[in-house]
Amino acid sequence: MVAEQGGPEDQKPQSDEARSAFVPPAGVEQPAAPQEDDHPTSEFALPAGLHTDPSGAPDGPGNGSNGEQLSSAFVPPSGYNAQHQPPAFTPAHGIPMVRLTKEAPWQDRMRTMLRMPVFERPAPESVQKTDDSGPAVPRVLDLTLRIGELLLAGGEGAEDVEAAMFAVSRSYGLDRCEPTVTFTLLSISHQPSLVDDPVTASRTVRRRGTDYTRLAAVFRLIDDITTAEHVEVSLEEAYRRLAEIRRNRHPYPGWVLTSAAGLLAGSASVLVGGGVLVFVVAAAGAMLGDRLAWLCAGRGLPEFYQFTAAAMPPAAMGIALTLTHSTDVRPSAVITGGLFALLPGRALVAGVQDGLTGYYITAGARLLEVMYFFIGIVAGVLLMLYLGVQLGAQLNPEARFVPNDRPVLQILASMALTLAFAILLQQERSTVLAVTLNGGVAWVIYGAMARTGGISPVAATAVAAGLVGLFGQLFSRYRYTSSLPYITAAIGPLLPGSATYFGLLGVAQNEVDAGLTSLFTAVATALAIAIGVNLGSEISRLFMRVPGAVEGPSRRAAKRTRGF
Repeated sequence: MVAEQGGPEDQKPQSDEARSAFVPPAGVEQPAAPQEDDHPTSEFALPAGLHTDPSGAPDGPGNGSNGEQLSSAFVPPSGYNAQHQPPAFTPAHGIPMVRLTKEAPWQDRMRTMLRMPVFERPAPESVQKTDDSGPAVPRVLDLTLRIGELLLAGGEGAEDVEAAMFAVSRSYGLDRCEPTVTFTLLSISHQPSLVDDPVTASRTVRRRGTDYTRLAAVFRLIDDITTAEHVEVSLEEAYRRLAEIRRNRHPYPGWVLTSAAGLLAGSASVLVGGGVLVFVVAAAGAMLGDRLAWLCAGRGLPEFYQFTAAAMPPAAMGIALTLTHSTDVRPSAVITGGLFALLPGRALVAGVQDGLTGYYITAGARLLEVMYFFIGIVAGVLLMLYLGVQLGAQLNPEARFVPNDRPVLQILASMALTLAFAILLQQERSTVLAVTLNGGVAWVIYGAMARTGGISPVAATAVAAGLVGLFGQLFSRYRYTSSLPYITAAIGPLLPGSATYFGLLGVAQNEVDAGLTSLFTAVATALAIAIGVNLGSEISRLFMRVPGAVEGPSRRAAKRTRGF
């Protein structure tokens, strides 16, 4: 209808939206369109008139009127060859080549690589065969995380867990992998190349338990994966063996574990001067506390309350013996024996070891866990001691002085304590004898220095723990397995159960100064055990062949001076 009234539609004014701001208005002379260049340039192109050909010149192609050659800063030298280019920034002594010896165990080789800068690490040697398209990156990362989860849940140190994860990923041909361990979180990142996006996977450890048989099986799997000369382990085979390790039952039934807890407490009571009756009462209290802790665990209570409940029966039995006014029985030995079965020595050693090796976040979390466990034990024992004081029990702090006239019996008790501790840790039967002997040697060294030689108990404990760590590392390298089964149970006789009890007794009797002094002694003894074990482990590596000693730097750690 608008067209019939006389105006064409193209004569209507256009809206602002239909006209671009860059279009000249109607009636203005249109500028001439610039001629398009068939050869567009970029910011990387050389300016016009700049001659880059060393054979070219203004008058001819590259030569000036006097025949001199014109050059530029962008022109390579005349003798330069891209295929045989010289290295840039080469130091005067050259760049060392790092080659890891195959004779060393995988733990030492991988720990050496973790302590190297990334640019100094050698290229991976694919031990296990993969497809023509390369390794299946997601599956390799998932397998690595599952193995690391079992190791971390079993109480292995953060550095050893990272070394294991690094060994598995490199064995399947994944270079530029960076594993990270932070107490309950495992992560690993793999970057295929400098232009590809990195692939990162993580896994959370929800539940931790103690089963050194499973830990040894995981170490054997890692050893088979990293050494192709003995056996070939594909990804499917590794997953199958890992599933079998998870499904395997514990080597000892529940009643054996409960009996081992009683043997541990009774042997500890003999170490501090108890007799046959004290042995029986301490064993009964520990077994009752163990069953009570299992009941709390079955009801889903946190471990803090489990430790509190387990500490109450031994303390209650010791107070009951005090109320009988028997002069032939030492109630303090009963309570001390019960504390030996509860002190978290394994977690303490792992926490201090992580701190000494530079994993401060994991070390802080482990030590905080130890502190919560210790507070739970303190709460249970203090509750019973306070009740005993209210009932009129005469608890004598002077009973801490033990006559040194039963060395043979105490050595046998220390070995029995170590044996019971090894069973509680679910160790393999083949390792029980070695760790029992290691614990006996530790007690002999401690007794000779502290009781016969009159040396400070803390210093004697550190030396004995150092020998435990030394022998444990040598045993583990001989068996190609973890060092924990040979170390953790052997430090059982050195745990500060007596100092802990008398510190709590001083607090319960309102002698705070004496109680805190004894508790500080217990803490110092525990730290001496952890530091001694770590130092002995490090000293043991001085007698071993350094993995990077063929060419290049030796095994290194971080160097820091003056706090920066």
